[in-house]
Amino acid sequence: MILGSLDLAILAVYAVAIFSLAQWVSREKDHRQKDAQDYFLAGRSLPWWAIGTSLIAANISAEQIIGMSGSGYVIGIGIASYEWMGGLTLLVVGKFLLPIFLKNGIYTMPEFLERRYSPAVRTVMAVFWLGVYIFVNLTSILWLGATAVHAVTGLAVQPALFALGLFALAYALYGGLKAVALTDIVQVSLLVLGGLVISCTALERISGGTGIIAGFHELTMRFPDKFHMILAPDNPNYKDLPGLSVLIGGMWVMNLSYWGFNQYIIQRALAAKSTHEAQTGMVLAAFLKLLLPVIIVLPGIAALALAPKLGRPDEAYPALMRLLPPGLLGLVFAALIAAIIASLGSKINSIATIFTMDLYRSFRPATSQRSLVFIGRCAAAVSLFVAMLTAEPLLGNFDQAFQYIQEFTGFFTPGICAIFLLGMFWPRTTSAAAMAAAIASAALSAVFKLFWPALPFMDRVGLVFLLCVGIAVALSLMGTRRRKLQVQLTGIDYATHAGFNVGAAAVVAILIALYATWW
Repeated sequence: MILGSLDLAILAVYAVAIFSLAQWVSREKDHRQKDAQDYFLAGRSLPWWAIGTSLIAANISAEQIIGMSGSGYVIGIGIASYEWMGGLTLLVVGKFLLPIFLKNGIYTMPEFLERRYSPAVRTVMAVFWLGVYIFVNLTSILWLGATAVHAVTGLAVQPALFALGLFALAYALYGGLKAVALTDIVQVSLLVLGGLVISCTALERISGGTGIIAGFHELTMRFPDKFHMILAPDNPNYKDLPGLSVLIGGMWVMNLSYWGFNQYIIQRALAAKSTHEAQTGMVLAAFLKLLLPVIIVLPGIAALALAPKLGRPDEAYPALMRLLPPGLLGLVFAALIAAIIASLGSKINSIATIFTMDLYRSFRPATSQRSLVFIGRCAAAVSLFVAMLTAEPLLGNFDQAFQYIQEFTGFFTPGICAIFLLGMFWPRTTSAAAMAAAIASAALSAVFKLFWPALPFMDRVGLVFLLCVGIAVALSLMGTRRRKLQVQLTGIDYATHAGFNVGAAAVVAILIALYATWW
């Protein structure tokens, strides 16, 4: 498949416009030099609409669009639980976690761990997150994004991978978080528009031209086994989505770790003008999460009807793109590129923030603000080039990249979730207990994976989380806290404004209706 001249023109307009906009919104008045707060936290000035859209832009990229469509092709609508339960998690984070982080004025998640526990915990977790962001997140976005570009244009994967990486670097390197966050409303709008185009086109074709509603009804009739949110134990995909665990089990641990304690996600909320703005942005993101399965899961299910003999599930979304006419193909392709570039920009900015503020500044505390920004830019560039070189060796042989990412991160998220939740809501927790829980998470996950391979990974995540909490509580009760807390955990105002409460109620009502419909 070759892009036509109209498609290439649309892509060129997008590339020039988004690059120019990023440079314009991130400029400093009166030619003032950016300091660390400007570069890493957008001067703590982000409005609610930028926070909400940027949360989604950081979240949705190639591993979501390509990977989750592939899982939709195999599993069905059940994989949408990652999105819909993520929306509910955003409300919990906005209500109970954000007020603590914003009250303490932190830059990063590792910084919170140092102030709550010890410098050792901060260093260990900073190194861990850098490893995951570079060798799991960046590589997956680059590899799956390049694979999609190859499928659409015929361009070889490696040149496509380097082109995506270099454009993302040019887009985000100068302006930092402000360049990324303030342009993400454009990126997300394009992503939603492109996703709706491909979903509607697919359903129209399935219906034989009688409308998208008829196409959706036809899809549910032809593949009824793909329209169950809660999978039964005899379902061949039960191991990936083990029944009620998506509602009351391990998915909560995965989602809280991702949306509440993940630097490249929570960094947008840390940069808010106020708690009110941050919480409003969370509600906006929750509503957008409800929409996302329509544009990234539904195409995968539709591919069962339109491209039933795919070699690999992750080819589902590119296969549907081949069905689009000129112009629409360019629009959807630009939307896919927008998702990739926005997510790459978010991750390299967070890598730069953690490396500079948690590692470099810890060893050189007297470093000037201008030098910190320079170090951050260097860290962003180096991390991206490392990811470019390692993407194919790490991810080239996986059929369902989305499930691979979830399984890998599931080794560590139980411990992360345990030490943050205990650290925020149980002052007795000691630094030794936190370190033990973090180490136990990986060790126990490996033991269960080796000796109980039939245990669904989501159940494993939930079980390991409970064990990590038990270990941390036991060690804390046996030990003594030798260090005075350097974070404020009392006197936090958890009250939310009327807009948040109404929006949260609406999200919950929609979720109840969705799960009741496709139980």
